[in-house]
Parts: sequence; C-alpha cells; structure tokens
Amino acid sequence: MIDYTAKVQEELVFWKHKMTRRSGFIGRTSKKAQVKVNGLIPKKVHNVMTESIKNMVKATLVGSNITTKKQQAIGLSLYERDELFKEKLTKFRKTAVIEGAGTGAGGIMLGFADFPLLLSIKMKFLFEAASVYGFDTNDYEERLFILHIFHLAFSSEETRKETLPIIENWQQYKHLIADMDWQDFQQEYRDHIDLVKMFQLIPGFGAVVGAFANYNLLDQLGEVAMNSYRFRFLQERTGHDDFQK
Repeated sequence: MIDYTAKVQEELVFWKHKMTRRSGFIGRTSKKAQVKVNGLIPKKVHNVMTESIKNMVKATLVGSNITTKKQQAIGLSLYERDELFKEKLTKFRKTAVIEGAGTGAGGIMLGFADFPLLLSIKMKFLFEAASVYGFDTNDYEERLFILHIFHLAFSSEETRKETLPIIENWQQYKHLIADMDWQDFQQEYRDHIDLVKMFQLIPGFGAVVGAFANYNLLDQLGEVAMNSYRFRFLQERTGHDDFQK
C-alpha cells in the first residue's frame, strides 16, 4: 500500500501547479472587463462596499467560532482527517445547494439574500475544516489564515500567485500580517462570483443556476481548504516540506 503522506505530497505538488497556472482566455477577458467596470465606480462606493463586506465577514467569523466544536479530531491520522473533512464538505455543499435553489427561485429579492447566506455557509465550513485539521480558531492568527484560504479560493490569477506563498509559509508570514486588505478581499470575491450570480436573479431559471453555482463554489472552496490545511498539517506535525518543490 502506498504511504498516504507520500500520496498527499504528490497531490499537493499537482494542486500547487494548478493554482499558479495561467488563466484561460475567457477568465483573462472577464477579469479585464471587471477591472474596467470597477474603475468607473466612485471611490466612495468602493469604500462603502468594502466596509459592508468587512463587517459582514467579521460578524460571520465570530458566530462561526462560537458554534464550531473544538478539538473534534484529536488523535486522528491525516487520512482520517481527510475523510472527516470530505464528510463535512458533503454536508455543507448540500446546505449551499438548498440555499442557492431557494433564493434563486425567488428572483431578485431573495437573490440578494443569497450573498450573506452563502458567505455564512462558507465561513462556517472553513471553521469546521480548521478544527478537523487540529487548529484552534480561538486564535486570531487562525482566523486570519481562514480569510487567506477564502481569498485564495475566490480570486484572480495574479492574487492567487501572491496568496499561495502565504498559505505555504504561514509560520513565517503570520507574524507580519495584522489584518486583511479588505478592499482587495471584497473586490476579488465580487469579481469572481458576479457573473454567475447575475443569472441567479432570474425567477425560475435562477433556482437551477443558484443550486449549480453554490455546489461548485463549495467544491472549489473545499479543494483549496483541504490542501491548505494539508500543507499546515504536514509542515507543523511531521516536518515534511518536499511538496513545495
């Protein structure tokens, strides 16, 4: 039987290349269009959106931390933690699908409610992921790490390349980061989900789009979260770092 740690190291190498490869033509074109649109939005509007999302995320962080069961995976191997993580991803993905279908079916009014609801589901999921891999979300640094996972999952090619080294080398970076760049955080997230979420506002059709979009967004977040915590687990518990090469 292949050593599970070696298998995970190989998967991490593949994932790292996947996260740093160049975006496709559609992705690059969409980003250019979004940058142009963002340039037309007044600075005051950007500031309001930044503060709104910052406050929304921080409130979600507090609530998620309170409701997350700490130390739920004591004594588990990496394989067992991965399996527990996958079970939790399945559960949260189902919740996100139901939420997306419900708000999408309601058209514009309920469609706007999808943003904070889905954000809450994603953040709660990340807190559960941290606990599975043995990290204490009572620590401010761990909540910052969660935000960097979120940022890595929903950002452009350029931002992924900037954020991945922080994830890989968190022990060195965590003492240097006091807070997130909230304007960049909210703008990258909105740019990433705006197009698909616009279709969710169409009554009837929006239900299908909402369910499909939320499924894929949780899947995307799940892949990034699992591999980010695998990096941390292997580095801090076993000292392995060959997967960074």
